[in-house]
Amino acid sequence: MAAGAGDGDQRWLVECLTATLDTARDVRAFAEESLRQASLLPGYGAALTKFIKQHWQEDEENFMPPVVSALEKVIIRQLLLTSLDDSHGKIRTAIGMAVAAIGQQDWPEDWPELLPYLLKLISDQSNGCGVRGALRCLALLSDDLDDTCIPKLVPELFPSLYSIISSPHLYENSLRAKALAIVHSCISMLGSMTGVYKRETVSLISSMLDPLMEQFSAILNSPVLSHNPDDWNMQMETFVSSFKVYQLSMIQASEDVDSVGYDSDGSERSLESFGIQLQNWSRDANRYVADEDDVTYSCRVSGSLLLEEIVTAYDEYGIESVLEASQMRFHESRELKKAGSTDWWRLHEASFFALGSLSEQLCEAQDSGYNVRDLLEQMVTDTVGTEVHQYPFLHARAFSILSKFSSVISKEICEQYLCSAAHAIASDVPPPVKVGACRALAQLLPESNQSLNVPNIMGILSSLVDLLGKASDETLHLVLETLQSAIKSCGEQSTLIEPVISPVILDVWAQHIADPFISIDAVEVLEAIKNAPGCLEPLVSRILPTIGSILEKPKIQQNGLAAGSLDLLTMILKNAPTTVVKAIFDTCFTSIIQIVLESDDHGEMQNVWQHLYRVGGKSCFSGVVDKDGYNNSLAYIMSEWSQLQSEIQGAYQIKVTTTALALLISTRHPELSRIEVQGHIIKTSAGITTRSKARVAPDHWTKIPLPAKIFSLLADTLAEIQEQAVGDEDDCEEDSDWEEIQNGDSSIPHDMIYSASVPSNAKPSVEHLNAMAKVFDEDDDGSYDDDLAKADSLNEVKLSDFLTNIFVKLWESDRPLFEYLCQALTDSQRTAVDKVLRK
Repeated sequence: MAAGAGDGDQRWLVECLTATLDTARDVRAFAEESLRQASLLPGYGAALTKFIKQHWQEDEENFMPPVVSALEKVIIRQLLLTSLDDSHGKIRTAIGMAVAAIGQQDWPEDWPELLPYLLKLISDQSNGCGVRGALRCLALLSDDLDDTCIPKLVPELFPSLYSIISSPHLYENSLRAKALAIVHSCISMLGSMTGVYKRETVSLISSMLDPLMEQFSAILNSPVLSHNPDDWNMQMETFVSSFKVYQLSMIQASEDVDSVGYDSDGSERSLESFGIQLQNWSRDANRYVADEDDVTYSCRVSGSLLLEEIVTAYDEYGIESVLEASQMRFHESRELKKAGSTDWWRLHEASFFALGSLSEQLCEAQDSGYNVRDLLEQMVTDTVGTEVHQYPFLHARAFSILSKFSSVISKEICEQYLCSAAHAIASDVPPPVKVGACRALAQLLPESNQSLNVPNIMGILSSLVDLLGKASDETLHLVLETLQSAIKSCGEQSTLIEPVISPVILDVWAQHIADPFISIDAVEVLEAIKNAPGCLEPLVSRILPTIGSILEKPKIQQNGLAAGSLDLLTMILKNAPTTVVKAIFDTCFTSIIQIVLESDDHGEMQNVWQHLYRVGGKSCFSGVVDKDGYNNSLAYIMSEWSQLQSEIQGAYQIKVTTTALALLISTRHPELSRIEVQGHIIKTSAGITTRSKARVAPDHWTKIPLPAKIFSLLADTLAEIQEQAVGDEDDCEEDSDWEEIQNGDSSIPHDMIYSASVPSNAKPSVEHLNAMAKVFDEDDDGSYDDDLAKADSLNEVKLSDFLTNIFVKLWESDRPLFEYLCQALTDSQRTAVDKVLRK
């Protein structure tokens, strides 16, 4: 019902937009008024943007039928452009969001008039609303501009922006700030282009540099008052703020701010809004975490970005200046405290924040001989002696500093704060303090096994489980991350955690399955439980019956539950013993194959591929279910795999998939020859293929037998390895995935030799499947490369030698088949194969 209502609303929107161009005046007036009334409702802009994302382009990920027709698109684009100068700010914002959403898909091929129209609007000084609307739209579009359109855009756009920036008597400061933000986006892209197009970018910007720098200088030299937020906002857009004003009006709160103002788009722009946050944070941990993690525009974020730029630009001098300034502010806070000021802690906390924003650079500086440790330890130790309820934000920031500088601060202080953090999450302390304590625990607990003495770990786990029940989306991530660290630190007590924690985490996972961030966090906690000694079997026994029933009937489950279940199974299967693999195979494999055959969800399919890698391919030969002309599941899987093989990146991933294909063709199973897959592209037209041309005339491909496709893919890989080897002789400094692949033992592990030597008419045995499973068992987490290098025999294989062995054995054992497969090779592929046969 809800979906139907949403479709009706969107169809009404299209009809209203179309009616505004009707020749009948009364029809046009009624439609315009209807849209105007709708635009005043909350979420109008989001609804308009959602409509575009869902119905504008059929090949988009979020597309939902029906698609907007070509005629309707022309009408909507025309109407939106002519509405950008509407007198209502909310309408301008909504229209700007819609124009940007369409522009990301249609510009420049299908909407070449977009930028000329926007440039015309911002150049019309008599149309203030048009300038606002066009700037709003350009600001949204500027983040999506690439190196192909920036060189064409800048020469036309910058003069118009410069006219706005340099005319304070004609344009209000909020508009000038928006123009500066667009300049910044364009310059950032030009900066990223300098590595390849240095001469072109220098030529492009040189003529504009002097006048822009003059304006920057004029803006920065203008005095700023705390009651004039427009001036303050504009200076921050040029990366510099009046630090003295910020200190006086916000940190020490010595100036009164009279009122709260809003810009022309409805955003609050008063400095007082930052002070109000303190009251909200002290009551609501979720709001505190959300604002702390928000990296969008704010005074603090801009200030920290400026500090990073200073350190990057001035190296050692920048580091010295930051340390000197932080020490000075810290001593000022001490003097204020002695004088009886109630706001002394603000400078102390601000110094913490500044140092924390440069934690990586300062940790490196400590290793290079700078004395960062003494200042940090002095500031942290001073915080210990203050009352937590009276200065919650100072204590929260101190915990955060410990989490970022644990490698710098002494073991004794870290242990002291580890105990304090464990006490804080179990105590009645203000929410920001608990947030900071969680951050400290998440960082310090993984280090505790090596150097720190852990307090009552089971007590920490119990407190964190209690916090889960009170957390919202913002704090859930932090609590789950901390819980994961605590589980990994359990040591001998790990056998006690599964029955207590697993049910709670599975409940969190199920409740937040639609949120990819929270559900992934929950799976990572379950993975920590799985890896704890003695916890794998009971965890599998707990989840497998439920997961099996979900995958058996995926279409009746809530959105995301089937895909999430596959994620969960993939995690369980990593390096799992044979008994666990067999249990999952018996319960879930048939359902998974059915999902492969019925799903068009790319994300779900990716999860399935990972799962199939681990469970094995045995049932692929026996599954006979039709999907869009494929006779069985093997045909469908191999068709997809053979298309995607050339896009795979990473040394380990290339090895896994290439050796798998080699082992597969070595079986010479008759089923393989019955499968036809995509061969070579059939060219239907000359010239460059644009997006619009590709939609009208999609590519066509030949069909070839699967063994011929695999043979050509293996030959192509061999040719690239040989080409890389020749290149290395000329230039030994360059690295690549191929170079990593070549670095390995020239011997081939027994498991791989066995799996490649099974006769073509033999049915897979237990030993064969185990050998295949060992070959394909990969580790997907972020640190798998290091782990696999130590544990997986596949990393010891030199791929060129492995492929040579495959080609030679096939040539020796079945010469007619070998000659037949060679017929489909290109000249370069045939040369590569001939080269290894002549060795």
